[in-house]
Amino acid sequence: MADDFKLKPESILIIFTAVLASLLEIVDTSIVNVAIPTMMGNLGATLEDISWVVTGYIIANAIVLPLSAWLGAQIGRRKYYVGCILLFTLASVACGLAPDLLTLTIFRVFQGLAGGALLPTSQAMIQEQFPREKAGTASAIYGMSVMIGPTIGPTLGGYLTDNYGWRMIFNINLPLGILAAALAFRYVKSAPKPVAPEPVLDPVTGLMKTVEFKKPKIDTIGLALLCVGIGCLQFVLERGQADEWFDSVPIRVCSLLAALAIPGFIWWELKVEAPIINIRLFKNAFVRSGTLLMTALGFMLYGLVFILPVFVGRVMNFSATQTGMLFIPGALLTAMCMPVVGALIRKRDPRVLILFGILTIECMLFMLTQFGAETGEPQVFRALLVRGLAMAFLFVPINAVVLGQFRGQELGQVSGLLNLSRQLGGSIGIALISTLLERNSHQNYVELASHVSLLNPQTRMAIAGTQQGMGSKLMSELGLTTMNNTALKAISYRIQQQVFLMSFTQMIWIVLIIFGFALVPLALMKKPAKVTGPVEAH
Repeated sequence: MADDFKLKPESILIIFTAVLASLLEIVDTSIVNVAIPTMMGNLGATLEDISWVVTGYIIANAIVLPLSAWLGAQIGRRKYYVGCILLFTLASVACGLAPDLLTLTIFRVFQGLAGGALLPTSQAMIQEQFPREKAGTASAIYGMSVMIGPTIGPTLGGYLTDNYGWRMIFNINLPLGILAAALAFRYVKSAPKPVAPEPVLDPVTGLMKTVEFKKPKIDTIGLALLCVGIGCLQFVLERGQADEWFDSVPIRVCSLLAALAIPGFIWWELKVEAPIINIRLFKNAFVRSGTLLMTALGFMLYGLVFILPVFVGRVMNFSATQTGMLFIPGALLTAMCMPVVGALIRKRDPRVLILFGILTIECMLFMLTQFGAETGEPQVFRALLVRGLAMAFLFVPINAVVLGQFRGQELGQVSGLLNLSRQLGGSIGIALISTLLERNSHQNYVELASHVSLLNPQTRMAIAGTQQGMGSKLMSELGLTTMNNTALKAISYRIQQQVFLMSFTQMIWIVLIIFGFALVPLALMKKPAKVTGPVEAH
């Protein structure tokens, strides 16, 4: 019975290994961001050049995510998992020792390729340690690492960079990676090899014969289409705003390749005998609804992690370390609520829990629309706590409902699709938010600046107020012309701040509306059947 279920010591160590490996990968996705200014100075690189350290990692990560289950089946899960942890660790050390930007970027790509395998494989391993009726508990354990990782990444990166230099953000992976690899080598087991089918009657000889199992051929065409499609799509999302979208030739080329390769991949995988990704899994209503919900979750999660630090930095003048500390309480609340939500899944309809999470996120986004120039730390803190509560009610039920339907290699494939959906949703969110912020800022600036004139009494009052605030002694020292310039600079700063606040509010309203469409796949999701018997392998 599920109530009598207890984890074996070996299962606990497998779960610990999977969580550790997941944290290594997730933290490295965001830990580099705060070190970019230091790396630019140390390596003599521009912001445009150094951004490839982040972009290369994310693109490589996205390509491998849906492939992880297929690669594990080809190589053997144990060899594949241990090999990826070791490659990730070695690539991390190579990044820490890189003498120039090109070397650093190349090894970041290798790090992303190895790290992309860790998330879906770890999630599948955790899920396999529990019976299906305990899927909520498994999702909660995995969710704690996925939700905490993006939060502690910038904070840890800022601390290590300030105190030990930027190379330490990579070198710290060495002892942790060796520990994870050793545990994985000792406790992770490969999936059993397929057995030959039962003897069948040969219609020619009339004798019984056994058909030998043959390892399927590698789907090279599908592999190439997937790499091109996902890689180009991720490049467009990551570099679109920086490269002025379709004004850039590389963006246009990659958009065309993605538009051709992704549908071509789907068509090919539906006709090939041994596909690398079983597209037919999307016939399952839970997979369709789950991937859409996970895309919406990534859209909101990574989008806010991108824009809120900009807000607190510009409006509240927070440093990178202060900003990172501001996010930690909400992440801890998520981690504390996840086991509770995991237990609730067995007693309540998971769709009700997901609905609560969506509505709570909408309330949090509405709180953000009320932010202004007078917003302080308490208001941001409350909004992040509300977000932390909602995340537990979204991540755990979505994963539990979808992954609870599968076992075996299908479980790994669906896990890869969910993780890819979350990452693509995050890339879409960041791309959309950065684009809206840029374009709305330009429009708002034109509208506000048109009202600033010496013929406007409020403008003259603002200049006079600035002059009075500086004092008569300073006025006499600087002279009238300098004072007017200083006052105009102060007014320009106020306009820029107001433009940012207006653009921020407009953008949050758009995010609120878009995220509300997550109710559609939730409404289409069927009520999952409760499992009371033993879990059968698929």
